[in-house]
Amino acid sequence: MEDHRIENIELKYLTVDDFEELKLATLESYGGVLDSYWKKHHIERLTSIFPQGQVVIKIDGVIAGSALSLIVDYDKIDDNHTYADIIEGETFKNHDPYGDVLYGIDVFIKPEFRGLRLGRRLYDYRKEICENLNLKGIVFGGRMPNFHKHKNLTPKEYIEKVKRKEIHDPVLNFQISNDFHPVRVLKGYLEGDTASNEYAVLMEWDNIYYTKKRKRASSVKSIVRLGLIQWQMRPYNTLEDLMQQVEFFVDSVSAYRSDFALFPEFFNAPLMAKYNQLHEPEAIRELAKYTSAIVEKMQQLSISYNINIITGSMPELIDNKLYNVGYLCRRDGSLERYEKLHVTPDEAKVWGMQRGNKLQTFQTDAGKIGILICYDSEFPELSRLLSDEGMDILFIPFLTDTQNGYSRVRLCAQARAVENECYVAIAGSVGNLPNVNNMDIQYAQSAVFTPCDFSFPNNGIKAEATTNTEMILVADVDLSLLRELHSFGAVKNLKDRRKDFYDVIRVNK
Repeated sequence: MEDHRIENIELKYLTVDDFEELKLATLESYGGVLDSYWKKHHIERLTSIFPQGQVVIKIDGVIAGSALSLIVDYDKIDDNHTYADIIEGETFKNHDPYGDVLYGIDVFIKPEFRGLRLGRRLYDYRKEICENLNLKGIVFGGRMPNFHKHKNLTPKEYIEKVKRKEIHDPVLNFQISNDFHPVRVLKGYLEGDTASNEYAVLMEWDNIYYTKKRKRASSVKSIVRLGLIQWQMRPYNTLEDLMQQVEFFVDSVSAYRSDFALFPEFFNAPLMAKYNQLHEPEAIRELAKYTSAIVEKMQQLSISYNINIITGSMPELIDNKLYNVGYLCRRDGSLERYEKLHVTPDEAKVWGMQRGNKLQTFQTDAGKIGILICYDSEFPELSRLLSDEGMDILFIPFLTDTQNGYSRVRLCAQARAVENECYVAIAGSVGNLPNVNNMDIQYAQSAVFTPCDFSFPNNGIKAEATTNTEMILVADVDLSLLRELHSFGAVKNLKDRRKDFYDVIRVNK
C-alpha cells in the first residue's frame, strides 16, 4: 500500500450499509478471477442468519478486507462437494446454527493493504468463533492460483511442492502457515477459476478446545496437583515405625488436596539395618519380604486419604528372582504394578537384581501417567513409547548417592519433558544410612519439570525442593496447556518427528 500513517485498524461485523463499498473492494481484489460479486440480497441474508460470521477489516474507515462464513453440519456435506453445493444456489440453506464446523465461503484483502498481516487477523477471528461456539474446526476450499503455471504436475504433486517451498503459492502458503492442513483435492470446485484449473484444496483447522457434549460430567481433571515426598533416610526399628512416617507424608500432601503422592526408589531401605550382618544379596531379599505388607498398607492409605499413591520402588521376589518394582495405588482402590527395566551395574553386581519387562501407561482420574524407576529415565526410548500412548505426566522415583548420579537423572528427566511435551516429576531420598551396606549416602533434589515454551517456565522448572533436606514439594500442573503445546508450540517435538525416517518400536509387549 502507499506510504501513509495508519490511524486506526478495526474488525467489525459486516452490515448491509457496507454493501457498495464491499462490492468495489471485491471486484478490486478478485479482478477477472470471479465473474460475480455478492449481491445486496446475499449480504442481507448472510448478516441475518449468522451476523458474527460476516466481518470486515477497516483501515481508517475504509474496507481493507472481508471474511464470510457459514456453520454447517459436516456429516451432511459430501466429501467431493463444490462451492456451489455449499452456498446452495446462493440461498445458504446449508447454514445450520446447530452444526459443528465453520465453513469459510469468502475471504480477501484488497491489494493495496496486503503485507499488513490483515489476513491473519481474519483467520484468527474465525478461530475465535470456533472456540466461542465450541465448533470442531474450520474448513474451506482453498484456491491454487499458481497451479495453471505448472501443467506438468498433478494437484497432489503441486501441493507437495508448495509444502516443501519449491513452489510459491500465495494462498496455500498463507493457509499452511496459519495452521491449516490439506485434507483432499476437490475437482471442479469453483466454476471459472482458470488459475486453479477449477481445482481446490479442502483445508482444515482443528479446534483443540472443542468438547463433545457429554451425557455425564467428565471425571478427568485439567489442573492436577502433585505431592512429592523427599524422604529422609533414618533408622526404623519396625515396619510399623516406617509406615507411621509414610502415613505422615501421605497425610501432609493430601491435606493440600494433592492428586498424587510420589515416594522415592527404595525408600524402605532402612529396614535392612537389622540384616546388616548378612551379605548384601541376602539382606535385600529379607527386605523384599516386607513389600506385600507395605503395598497393602499404602493401598489402604490411598483410599482413606483420597489420593493416588505412587509407591516409589521396593525389592520383590518372584520365582526366587529379585526385581525392583513399584505400585500405583489409585484412590478408588485399584492397584497397578510397574517394574524397573534397566538395572544399574551396581544393582546387578551387588544384589543380583533382574531386569523387568513391564512397560505401560496408567489411566487415572488426573490424566494418563507413566512411571519409570531412576535409571530407566536415562533411556529416552521408554518415555517415547509411553508418550505414544498419550502420557501426560511422567513420574520418576529415584535413588542416587552422589551429585553426578543425581545430575544424570535430573538432566535426562528435563529432556524427557521437552522431547515428549509432558510434565515430569522426580522424587528422591536424602540423608545417610551408616548401618546399611551399599546404601550409605543419598543425594537428591526433587522437582517438577515442564516443556520449555511460552505457556511454561522459561527454564522448564515448575518447582524444586531444597537440596538434601527432608520435605514435601507440592506443585500444580495444567494438562490443558499440553494440548495447546501439541498444536501451537513454538516447536512441535511430537508432531515433527521423522517417522518416515526412524521410529521407536516395542519388541516385547
